[in-house]
Amino acid sequence: MTRLSMVSPNGLNEAQQKLWDGLTASRVGLDRTDANGHLVGPFNAWLHVPELGSLLSSLGGRLRFETSIERRLTEVAICTVGAHWRSEFEFFAHAPMALEHGVDPSVIEALRAGEVPSFTRDDEQIVYEVARQLLHDRRVTDSTYESAESLLGEAGMVELATLIGYYCLISMLLNLFEVPLPDGAEPNWP
Repeated sequence: MTRLSMVSPNGLNEAQQKLWDGLTASRVGLDRTDANGHLVGPFNAWLHVPELGSLLSSLGGRLRFETSIERRLTEVAICTVGAHWRSEFEFFAHAPMALEHGVDPSVIEALRAGEVPSFTRDDEQIVYEVARQLLHDRRVTDSTYESAESLLGEAGMVELATLIGYYCLISMLLNLFEVPLPDGAEPNWP
């Protein structure tokens, strides 16, 4: 049970309705509602402050679909963040996307287990290292930065740092409000 009251689709104010419509239209193929028709994941929280939710939705869409970074690499970063925060819903949502975009299942399993993955692709290792170092050390070594900048360029580095920060925020929202997994989904962490 979430700590935050569930916003009913009935009786939404104008700002909530606009956000609801945008969220349900832009996330085609995802199960966005629970059995009672409430939005799940971070989306219910956003409905409580729809002006903020609209900004977060726009930023999230931009970061996932409109950066210079290949989607496989963004999913490595997102799963690294989700595992770091042990954000059940975040990891539940993005681990399948990572697999769909070509991330090796062993990487996802290592992240879930709290282990350092053995990467077969250098680009994934570099993105993981940037995320891991920022999350654990609050800094990135010069050698990691140079490798990442060589891979992504300066604009890509700004996008990656923003992506990591955004998914920290989303993970914190999900954890603070104890957003539950969908019925039947198994938790990753006790």
